[in-house]
Amino acid sequence: MHLTPSPSPTARYKKVDAVKLLKDAPKVGSDVKKSLAKPCAGDEYPVEVTYATLTGGTSPDVIVNVMTCADSVGMGAYVFHKRDGAPDGYDTVYTNEQPSVYAGVNKGDLEISKQTYAAGDKVCCPSGEDVMTYHWRNGRFSERGRPYHTDYSKTTADGATPDDGTGTEG
Repeated sequence: MHLTPSPSPTARYKKVDAVKLLKDAPKVGSDVKKSLAKPCAGDEYPVEVTYATLTGGTSPDVIVNVMTCADSVGMGAYVFHKRDGAPDGYDTVYTNEQPSVYAGVNKGDLEISKQTYAAGDKVCCPSGEDVMTYHWRNGRFSERGRPYHTDYSKTTADGATPDDGTGTEG
């Protein structure tokens, strides 16, 4: 009889109240805090939380992305590190409040992406994306490698290109 191994968690984490964490953090800007004054719908806030070990601590770090309610565009990306000896204490070790920012994890490093828009792009449809990777070293995040940029295709699934607004046909 063969037993199929089940996935095991990569890190044990304690779920945090991300909205409270953001509201209480002094490094979170007032615009982001205002956006969290009330939920988007029901009791749903526009936050996404990831737990991962980025800073080498004994507890996983908390990566929080805050989006706009209307169109889910990134307003802020943060990394919180659990303060040693404090059961609920966290320090903000990374903050980025540039519009369209998103934080993720790639091979144990912090990956920050920012959508780029050309003139005439709609919020839903950026022209590309800039990505930078950061590695925790000597008590802070430092750039790792070089940033890269991806230009997105403007071709739709049916092969057409979106209307450029000129009203002319080829």
